[in-house]
Amino acid sequence: MPVKRTFALALAVSLTAAGATPAATAQPRDHHVELPMDGGTAVIDPATLAVTARPSTGGHPHRLSAPAATHLGRPGRVHRADNGKAAHWSYPTRGLEASARADRGRLSLTLTAHQNTKLRWPVTEAQGSSGSLQLPRGEGLDIPTADPFWTTGKEKLAGTTLDMGADLTLPLWGYSSGRRQQGVSYLIPTDIGTSLTFDTTPAGHLRTAAAHTFDNGGATRTYKVTFALTDGSPTAPAADYRSYLAERGRLGSLEGKIRRNPAAKRLLGAFHAYVWGEARTPAGIRRLRGLGVDRMWLGYDAGPDPLGKKAVAAAKKAGYLVGPYDTFANGQDPKTADSPTSVWPGTVYPDFCVRDADGKPHTGFGGRGCYLSSAAFERAEPARHLLADRTKSMVRNGADSYFLDVDATGELFRDHSAAHPMTKAGDRAHRLARMRRIADSGLVLGSESAQAWANKAVAFDQGSATPVADGMWALQKDREKWGGYYPESAPGIFFKPVRLPASLSKAMYDPRYRVPLYGTVLHGSTVSVERWELSYEKLPAEKTRRALLAMLYNRPLNYVLDGPAITRHGAELAALQGYFAPLHRAAGTERLTSFRHLTADREVQRTVFGDGTLTVTANFGKKTHAGLPGGCVDARLRTDDHPRRLCPADLG
Repeated sequence: MPVKRTFALALAVSLTAAGATPAATAQPRDHHVELPMDGGTAVIDPATLAVTARPSTGGHPHRLSAPAATHLGRPGRVHRADNGKAAHWSYPTRGLEASARADRGRLSLTLTAHQNTKLRWPVTEAQGSSGSLQLPRGEGLDIPTADPFWTTGKEKLAGTTLDMGADLTLPLWGYSSGRRQQGVSYLIPTDIGTSLTFDTTPAGHLRTAAAHTFDNGGATRTYKVTFALTDGSPTAPAADYRSYLAERGRLGSLEGKIRRNPAAKRLLGAFHAYVWGEARTPAGIRRLRGLGVDRMWLGYDAGPDPLGKKAVAAAKKAGYLVGPYDTFANGQDPKTADSPTSVWPGTVYPDFCVRDADGKPHTGFGGRGCYLSSAAFERAEPARHLLADRTKSMVRNGADSYFLDVDATGELFRDHSAAHPMTKAGDRAHRLARMRRIADSGLVLGSESAQAWANKAVAFDQGSATPVADGMWALQKDREKWGGYYPESAPGIFFKPVRLPASLSKAMYDPRYRVPLYGTVLHGSTVSVERWELSYEKLPAEKTRRALLAMLYNRPLNYVLDGPAITRHGAELAALQGYFAPLHRAAGTERLTSFRHLTADREVQRTVFGDGTLTVTANFGKKTHAGLPGGCVDARLRTDDHPRRLCPADLG
């Protein structure tokens, strides 16, 4: 939804509550930097980097950031420019130059270092017990800052640190103040080298402190933060970021991707599935289509039994997209490699291995081989065509889609190899370039948990819809509970049903905490699903909530299928896909314009896509609300006379 950056709706955190002294609030204006901001004036104290805002309508100033948690030293003289819309000063003892300016209604503050150093700033929190933190972990979370589950519980955030360039799907966070309908959005365009740490205030409420490492070798000597005042909606920080991307020409369009490659239109209305056994045969695909499933994205691993040409042809005839799983990130000794995707020509392994500062290879997937340097591939590609040849070989069966693992994620590497040195920013740029080449070749490209910087290259991603909590990684390592990679025809890691511990279920799937931040930014640009190892049938106890979330956010469900799975679950899959398909075809290219909680307990939620193209209401509770039973969803297209109802539990 559009961000309303009016100061009357700004985040209200008083100077006194934030710990400022009376003397600090009484300093002469010459000691402060004042810049216009939508709805008022931003006020920066150069001595501490505390940021407040003064409303144009009068009233008390409000704190947007407490003073930096790092000693800055005495600031240099402030120089004003651009008719009062910009200012510059320095911190000589810290080797920092500061630049602040008004940026399309936001306050933008950039710090540039002349030496390696660190800075903990901004330091942020919500006001009062009703405040909430917006955090883009996976699809997104909206967390009441006083909720003990997140401050002291098993899956607590307090005491943890997240890498903004790796652990979050979007480089932002936000706060809203609850009853006062006020909020603030924090964007970090320079997310590489930046982390976000969580602790609690003396009153026990969550607060955050960003930290940036200025490192010349890592090319992170510049740190930029923007502040925007919002209406307090839980999706407002994401709407601010969407605007930020659009203003700079960095927001992709699914409609544009479909124009360039008409095959991408088959993503609209499609569920996703990795197929095994009979599901990889023409007969298995015809069985699925015979159930009424008219759109699917079918993926398969690069093992000894990929989809053959006849199966690919059958899938295309059914209206499906077909794509292999591949990765350019892992290399192993060809004599002992555990996957064909880890085998490369000649001496790519070990010559292309990412090296740490001591010259040792960075260990690869599952403790095997090494991660391969994107810089090494980019240097070699013009002459050796390693990646282009690999891609062509993977789609000789006629596949029209491609899933490239990890390339669009935030797991970036600094390579210390003298033969192919690389910063994390360089790694990101190389990955983006090679993804664009695949997309430009006519393949419908997807990747894992695609971060926003990749949105113009990929048409879909698998993983961004899952707000993974730390406990899930530990659970997956327990092969007895989670399942392993055997039997080869139906690996337990995919097919074995699992019940999540209560705390993990709450952290990941409790609708009271879920909010479509990722969708607010990128719905209409990409198609997003959950992680590949979390198929719809993997977590039976979560099925109803996951189905409601998928319909509410207008995004596909994902499956793993073999012959027995089609027999057991095919009819249910067909019913779910049949409900979803017309909704996604109508609204999949539209932006998510509104998200609301309709009840105080957050159990009933509503989304709107486009200018009323689609309205979806989901009741996650047990009680009927306004005629909508608990555990059901109503969806209404603009052209519908009546809403379309789905109660997922009735299908099982």
